[in-house]
Amino acid sequence: MMIREFDVELPDGRTLHGYDTGEEGQDDRRTVVWHHGTPNIGPPPEPLFPAANRLAIRWLGYDRPSYGGSSPRPGRDVGSAAGDTAAIADAAGVDRFAVMGHSGGAMHALACAALLPRRVSAVVGVSALAPFGADGLDWFAGMAPGGVATLQAAAAGREAKERYEASAPEGDPGFNDADWAALAGEWSWFNSVVGPAMRAGPAGMIDDDLAYVAPWGFEPSQVDVPVLLVHGGQDRIAPVAHAKWLASQIQNAELRVQPKDGHISVLGSAPAALEWLAARAAG
Repeated sequence: MMIREFDVELPDGRTLHGYDTGEEGQDDRRTVVWHHGTPNIGPPPEPLFPAANRLAIRWLGYDRPSYGGSSPRPGRDVGSAAGDTAAIADAAGVDRFAVMGHSGGAMHALACAALLPRRVSAVVGVSALAPFGADGLDWFAGMAPGGVATLQAAAAGREAKERYEASAPEGDPGFNDADWAALAGEWSWFNSVVGPAMRAGPAGMIDDDLAYVAPWGFEPSQVDVPVLLVHGGQDRIAPVAHAKWLASQIQNAELRVQPKDGHISVLGSAPAALEWLAARAAG
């Protein structure tokens, strides 16, 4: 797949940098907007291109504010992704689309389904977090210590988070053996989206983490399109209890837990999830 990059100038003066694998005449119902994790930029995931080609899927994506070629959006919440996604889709001439996200991108994908109900047909969320302070969920339980520290810093506010990132120690990122194997294999693709995301500093990551521990701007229960949640049973970055909580709140949610997978290796199940998504997006 060839990726066309483009910029969208928004009425508030911001720029969004977008990505599009589409071709003229392609069925819009097969469009999937990719929502990237933290810290990444937004090109759609190359390891899924073979499956996408087979399913005639067109990918759209964009750099969230403060990442890559996209302008900052001070104080953004998770729900703000809906308006930015609509702008990207409008620029690509796409009215109705499905959404797919990994890690932090999964919550931004859910935001689109909740806040753009006429335009979003279905959602795949891989390795998602639940809202901070979710009722009945021990939010930090099962997280690797480094993840707990960085998100607790975010919960203490922007200044605390910025101080933490200025001197954050190297530590256990929360990956298991299966994750490291995936990162050494086809999902080494992450090297191409993490490095550029951090090139200009940690601003995008800081804004993401602040958004995750603040009110999202929507409730998961607002989502009423079909949702597939895919999660690794050994995930120590977003523990599987988060996905179970989300599945309990979303009326049309299906949860697939891969017992031996972690935060990255669970993406081995993404081609099957893409098939699920394509069937509902084209229906």
